[in-house]
Amino acid sequence: MNLHEYQGKELLSSFGVRIQRGIVAQSAREAVDAAKQLTAETGTGWHVIKAQVHAGGRGKGGGVKLAKNLNEVEEIAGKIIGMNLVTPQTSAEGKKVHQVLIAEDVYYPGDNEPEEYYMSVLLNRGTGKNMIMYSTEGGMDIEQVAEETPHLIFTEEIDPALGLLPFQARRIAFNLGLSGTAFKEMTKFATALYTAYTKSDASLFEINPVLKTSDDKILAVDSKVTLDDNALYRHRDLAQLRDLREENPIEVEAGSLGLNYVDLDGNVGCMVNGAGLAMATMDLIKQAGGEPANFLDVGGTADAARVEAAFKIILKDPNVKAILINIFGGIVRCDRVAQGVIDAYKNMGNITVPIIVRLQGTNADIAKDLIDNSGLDVLSATEFQEAADKVQEVLA
Repeated sequence: MNLHEYQGKELLSSFGVRIQRGIVAQSAREAVDAAKQLTAETGTGWHVIKAQVHAGGRGKGGGVKLAKNLNEVEEIAGKIIGMNLVTPQTSAEGKKVHQVLIAEDVYYPGDNEPEEYYMSVLLNRGTGKNMIMYSTEGGMDIEQVAEETPHLIFTEEIDPALGLLPFQARRIAFNLGLSGTAFKEMTKFATALYTAYTKSDASLFEINPVLKTSDDKILAVDSKVTLDDNALYRHRDLAQLRDLREENPIEVEAGSLGLNYVDLDGNVGCMVNGAGLAMATMDLIKQAGGEPANFLDVGGTADAARVEAAFKIILKDPNVKAILINIFGGIVRCDRVAQGVIDAYKNMGNITVPIIVRLQGTNADIAKDLIDNSGLDVLSATEFQEAADKVQEVLA
C-alpha cells in the first residue's frame, strides 16, 4: 500500500525522523490558511506547493512549485488542485490531483551551502537482509545515477536480527562526506529511518532528497513509503491511510470481492486458480500470439458466484477480445467449476467475447462434457497446447 508524501512524513516524524514540515490543503483557500499557519509555526517566508499523488517525478510534470507570497500560494495551489498531473511514472492521461502539501522552505541561507542526498531502505531478496541504499547524488533519478555513476551509490546490508548497528550508521555519514554536527545528525537520521521501516512493516522507504541544511540539520524533504499489505492487520491505523482514489478502480472492486486481480494492457482475459498457474497461463497466452489483459486468481473456491464476479471484472476492460479460463481441479472439482461457468454465463447473458475453458484434474472429463453439451458459445480444452491453439484461433 502506497502512502502520500504527507502521510509518509507524518509516519517518519512519529519515529523521530526530522522532516520538512507541511500542512495538507484541498482547495486554494485552505492552502492560504495552511501557509499562514505554517509561517506562524516555523517562521518560513516562502512555501513549497506539492501535488499529492502516488507517482514520482511530480516536479517534472509541474506538480511542485515555489510560492514567495500568499498570492502566489493561492494562485499555484488553485492551478495544481484538480489538474491531471502527467509524470514519467503515470499514464499519458496522468493522475488527478485532489490535494496539495504546503511545505516550509528549508533551503534558507546560512553558514554552509545546503546539500542533497539520496537514501532508501528496502529488502535485498538476494541476501535475505534489509539494506540501506544511499548516494551523494540526491535530487536526481537514482536509476540515472546507477547507470552513469554507479560508484556514487553505497549500500549497507543490515542483519534483521541485529538491526542497524552504530558503526554502520557512522559509515553512512562518513561515505556521504559529512563531519561535525552534520555527521552526528546523519547517524541519528539513518537510525531513526531504519526503525521506522521495521516498526511499520514497510517494504520501501525512499527519501529523495535527504537535505543537509545550511545550519547542518539533516531532514527528509520528500518521502515515498510503501507498506507491506500482508502486515496491515498489525497496523489498523496505517491501513486507514489508504487512498482508493489513487488506485485502479477495477483492482479495488476485485479486491472487495476477494479476487486477486492486476490490470494489464493485453487483449486476453485470464481467470485462473492459483498464482503459479496464473503466471503459466499468461506465458501460454503470449506463446499463442496474444497479450494477457490481466492477472486474476479466483482462489480455490471457484463456484458460480465467484466465477460470475470474475467475468464481470474481466469484461470491464474494453480491450479484452477473448477469455481463457484455466482451472486445475485439486481442492475444487472440475465439474463444479464447469457448472459455475455455465450458470454464470446464463446469469449474465451478455458475454460477447469468445471463452475458452481448460479444466484439468478431478472430474475433468465430466467437466468437459458439461461444457460441450451446454449449448453455450464456450470452447473446452483439457491440455495446455489445446487451449493455446484455441486462443490463437479466436484471435486470428
